[in-house]
Amino acid sequence: MNRSALPRRIVIPAVAVAVLAAAAGAVAAGTNAARRDDAPAAEQVAATAHDHGTHITSASGNTELAPFDLVETSVRREGDAVVFTEKVRGTAGDKTPDPVGTFGGSSVLSYVWPISLNAATVGFTKDSGTLALAATSHPDFDDTPLADENNNGKKDDDGGLWHAHWVILVPDTTRPDGALKVRDIAPGETPALPATWPGVPIYIDSPSYPTELTGQTVRIDVPMQVLGAPDTFSYDGVTAALKVNADLHDPLLRVENVFDVASGDLSLPGRFEN
Repeated sequence: MNRSALPRRIVIPAVAVAVLAAAAGAVAAGTNAARRDDAPAAEQVAATAHDHGTHITSASGNTELAPFDLVETSVRREGDAVVFTEKVRGTAGDKTPDPVGTFGGSSVLSYVWPISLNAATVGFTKDSGTLALAATSHPDFDDTPLADENNNGKKDDDGGLWHAHWVILVPDTTRPDGALKVRDIAPGETPALPATWPGVPIYIDSPSYPTELTGQTVRIDVPMQVLGAPDTFSYDGVTAALKVNADLHDPLLRVENVFDVASGDLSLPGRFEN
């Protein structure tokens, strides 16, 4: 896998601050983090019959960027699908990255759902990091080589459209601030990877799940069988901006900014119940 041959094929929807790295370590070790009693009072977990579990209600105003200011995060079952949603104060997806014309140094915007299921659930190596679903936009490159999202007959020019990924998040050990990255695949390493892995040296999947941004809501529908019909799992919500490392070295993508965390502390207080 030659990085010089990857001008349009990589995305890293990650989150970064020290508390996020700590939570990632707990989940990777198989621990479903429970909500702390001293978590921010403005962030509440609300039980609803419709969700068959709990969703996360967040106070608005945590970021000036209304399209990334989380107010509600949920994961629920609808028929044969597990539906991941994030509701924001503004219009979801109203802001996308400004193109810079090159892969190196380009930006990614993301809506992310870290979950407590093991990485092996969707085909990655067992216990390889924190599994997260993400909706991303990045107009300078395309990393869904199997899909033609804009239906123009090409499969390599859709990166700016919001689309879904699975990623594995791990701490970026090259930085002192506890930031996370999508796990890199080292030369010679042969990890387990999903069938729709796009062929790039990171733990990422491009599954082409239905991804909709309508009004205030971001929605991704994941087939229930993909997750193995779990009885329950924990989740959280994050909005973040990323930047591609200009020299394309490990880590390939660095976290630029975390806009909002649904729980306030990434304690994964949301609970999906089948």
